[in-house]
Amino acid sequence: MDKEPMTNVGYKKITGELDFLKTSERPETVIALDEARQLGDLKENAEYHAAKEKLAIIDSQIAELGAVISKAVIIDPSTLPHSRVSFGSTIEIVDIHSDEEFSYAIVGGVESNADKGLISFNSPLAKQLLGKEEGDEIKANLPGGVKTFEILSVSYKELSL
Repeated sequence: MDKEPMTNVGYKKITGELDFLKTSERPETVIALDEARQLGDLKENAEYHAAKEKLAIIDSQIAELGAVISKAVIIDPSTLPHSRVSFGSTIEIVDIHSDEEFSYAIVGGVESNADKGLISFNSPLAKQLLGKEEGDEIKANLPGGVKTFEILSVSYKELSL
């Protein structure tokens, strides 16, 4: 069985989303579907079709989150050494050519959010960074081409939702 490594923060976020879908979003949609059904002719009932479609999407999300949770392996990054880049490390890197600096935390796939600086341990950049240490240079084959980065620092910082 595939395992899905994640931090405790990521696990809480996903179980929270699942709980919200099951206890709030789905019951509200079922009520909306019942109310729309009572409006009569189902062939031309836009509210009914919209609610039915929304319910199908919610059920699919519930199944997807349930599958992820069943494969979850919670890793506490605070217990790992961060002298080298590992799961949960926060890395400061600089693009050697543009001098642009970036900060990323390496997390599980379901937690990743590049806009928030959270990259999946499976991403091309993270794969190049894992095991490296401060001062190392890496060449990363990224969607925008090959870039060379220097690792400025490797540390552990507590993540928040």
